[in-house]
This record gives sequence, C-alpha cells and structure tokens, in this order.
Amino acid sequence: MKNLTFMDFCSGIGAGRLGLEKAGMVCVGHSEINPDADDTYVNFFNDTNNFGDLTKIVSKQLPDFDLLIAGFPCQTFSIVGKRKGFLDVRGQIIYYLTEILKNKKTKYFILENVKGLVNHDGEKTIQTIVKMLDSAGYNVSFKVLNSSFFDVPQIRERVYFVGIRKDLYNKPYMFPNGNLLQNTDIKNYLLDTNDNELPLTDSTFQRYLNNKYNKGRVDINKILETDFLVLDTRQSDLRIYEHLCPTLRTGRHGILYTRNRKLIKLSGLEGLLLQGFPKTFLDKAKNISNSKLLAQAGNAMTVNVIESIGESLIDYINKGGTNDQP
Repeated sequence: MKNLTFMDFCSGIGAGRLGLEKAGMVCVGHSEINPDADDTYVNFFNDTNNFGDLTKIVSKQLPDFDLLIAGFPCQTFSIVGKRKGFLDVRGQIIYYLTEILKNKKTKYFILENVKGLVNHDGEKTIQTIVKMLDSAGYNVSFKVLNSSFFDVPQIRERVYFVGIRKDLYNKPYMFPNGNLLQNTDIKNYLLDTNDNELPLTDSTFQRYLNNKYNKGRVDINKILETDFLVLDTRQSDLRIYEHLCPTLRTGRHGILYTRNRKLIKLSGLEGLLLQGFPKTFLDKAKNISNSKLLAQAGNAMTVNVIESIGESLIDYINKGGTNDQP
C-alpha cells in the first residue's frame, strides 16, 4: 500500500501531523487561523502551505488527500467552559469539516476533542455529531483515550473519532488500547536547563498554601524532600502527582515540580516533551516565548496517541478492514 496522504485541519502547532508522519503518512497541507500557532507550525515543519480559515475554504481548491485530521475547537464542549455546544459558532466547525469530507470524498478521518464532549447535553451533542458523519457516508468509531497509556507521563483524556468511508470497509475500526505507563520516567521529560524557580516566599504562593483548603494539610518542606514530584496549583487545593503530570491546558498554567529542594515552574519546552514532541524539536522552539509555547502545548494533541491511532488504522486497511484487538 502506498503511503496515505492527509490534510491537517485546525492544525495548531502540528502534533497531529507529527503523529501521522511518524506512522508513515504524508501531509499535503494544513489549515490554521491562529497566526502564533501557525508561526510555530512553520518553524517545526517548514510548511507555509496554510489554507487558512476552513470555514472559507473551497473544497475543490484543496489538494486530494486520503485522510482528514482535525482537533476541532473544544472550548464549547469542555466541562470547564460554558458548554454551549452547537449554540456557539466554535462548536459548529464540525459542520465545515463534514462538508469538506463529503466534497472531497475523503476515505478516512481522525478527529479529537475534549472528554466532556462525550456527555455534553445528555450525550445529545456526540450523537448529533456521529449521526451527521454517518449521513456523510462514514462508519464512525469513537473512544476516550488517556495519553498516559501511550508512553508519555501526562494524564490527558480526550475523545478520538475515526471514520471509514462506507464503500471501502464495513467492519468496525478498533482503537489501540495502549498500555498503562510503567517505565517512562518523568524526569526524562523535564529539563536541567529550566531554572525558572518559584521562590517559597512568593506572596501569591504563600497565600495559596495558607488558604482554607491547604492550611495545616500541606507541609511544603516535606514535599521538597522528593525530587520530581509534580504540583498542580491551578485548583484551590494543592494536588500532588508522582511519576505523572496533570493535563496541560491552554490558559491554565500553574504546574510546578520539585528538584534539588526547589520548586520549578513547568516550561513550554517541557510541555512539548509531555505532549510527545521529541527533543529534536526544542531547538526549533527556543525563540518562542515561554508562556506562548506553554499555551500552545496545552492546546495540542498528544503525538504518541495520534501515531498509535495512525498505525492501527494502517493495520486495519492492510488487513482488509479489520484490526480486532487481542
């Protein structure tokens, strides 16, 4: 089988692209409206072939491609958002993607969104999406996968959709199961060069330690005795993780870790590593501001998960439309 080609929509900084390329597929173009994210994408892939706002794309002007991938906007489906769903224009990007699928007669697709989409509006939203994609001519499978089962130490649950055009294969696609993180050491994803220390005397941090949720419960000196504990200060109560990092999110920073009895602020470069970007990408990102890069990493897909889905889809195709898991 020749290498599958794909188009990268809502591409962000290209984690989905990288995952599919690692699986052996070939990108023919991308679509992204955020100029900062696209600048990072160009730095990473040297690809200036951005077709821009997908709501304005004329399908016949796109190159042909076998697979569509998109991490379509998720703010309206997230449990931390207002959850307006299809009442919010950002929740309607799926309609434009579906039109492209129909017009291009694309063979396959991979879509990603937040876990909250699964139960949004009493499951009516996801049922509407699946029905729409089914009516467009696709057999649709979806599953919530956790990045920590795919060799990155990040607890990140997202729902993934895979679509197969009905005239190609009728057997259901089976998602990879992954394996619970066992041997991946989080310190390999943290950089000795990160010297962005949070002083223990920081007034905001001290108020946090002494709020009604943490006062008398948290002994920060005891915590500092262990290297590479991850602290999440984004909630009112301090949450501590061993071997794992909580979900990276755009606009919600506040992840710290311990090293040499110091608290270190998680950096944007470390965020890339926790999303599965290899260290070879760090030089390409070194001139991007830390806050911007951390936000972009929080909005990205996890490279390893997409790579695994891509490999299992290729396996499905090679086996004539079946990839039953053992």
